[in-house]
Amino acid sequence: MDRADSLNPLPKATPYPAAGSLMNYMELTKPRLTLLAVLTTLLGSYMGSWLVVDLPLLLVTMVGAALAGFGANALNQYLERDTDAKMKRTQNRPLPTGRLQPKQALSFGIILSVAGILVLAFFTNLLTSLLAVITLTTYLFVYTPLKKRSPLCTLVGAIPGAIPPLIGWTAVRGELGLEAWILFAVLFLWQLPHFLAIGWVCREEYARAGFPMLMVLDTDGKSTTRQILLYSLALLPVTLIPSILRMTGAVYFGIALLLGALLAGFGLFLHLSKVKDAHARKFFLTTILYLFVLTIVMMSDKI
Repeated sequence: MDRADSLNPLPKATPYPAAGSLMNYMELTKPRLTLLAVLTTLLGSYMGSWLVVDLPLLLVTMVGAALAGFGANALNQYLERDTDAKMKRTQNRPLPTGRLQPKQALSFGIILSVAGILVLAFFTNLLTSLLAVITLTTYLFVYTPLKKRSPLCTLVGAIPGAIPPLIGWTAVRGELGLEAWILFAVLFLWQLPHFLAIGWVCREEYARAGFPMLMVLDTDGKSTTRQILLYSLALLPVTLIPSILRMTGAVYFGIALLLGALLAGFGLFLHLSKVKDAHARKFFLTTILYLFVLTIVMMSDKI
């Protein structure tokens, strides 16, 4: 990111009694966001496993993915510390408030990222660790700077977000197959309406931070909700492919069809009505529930 700290100084540091504490470092890692990556890594590992699941391998893969995810999020906060200070929802993070210094966040992020890559390299295989490297580099050095330059950042950002299932798959298979790419496609398409919805709610803050995202440029919300609807519709048939490829059975097919129809229906409602923040927030929460249920059913109905 372009960090003109001298022109856009951070707010004066507040004396926090817990400065430098473990909780501040934990906040750098964005645990909830990392949890999503770990769960989708688990999905990839489980779906890629043969008749017997190798539990030690599955656990070490999740540990490596978690460490890499923690490191990526810490480094992202290091890179975006100036813009975080401009947005209400991020201005209380450790770096804008001065609870941690940039050098601390940088060192912490590098250590965790390298640790995650090494865990995957030594305990799984080189392809899996390479995928972790690709995730880190695209997230930090492509998506993050693109947020200040182009609305296409949303599409680009969905790429590193969709790689965790590939990491899980290659950890047990050692190679990428069509089935793995279907899992990637499901998560890629799911992220787009998911992020567009919460992005609409946060559009004023993104504008204040200088992010030219679609939600900022779209004054009436029609373009944003149109894309939410289109991506929701595109997601539906892709989620049915696992059953067609005999990865899952008829139970998953039926539930995925129902879930996809409901999500697309909600997207249609958003597009046809005057979009409200409350409706967009509910859609965002719906996408989280959708992914959780879809994942559980997919794993439960694995063939």
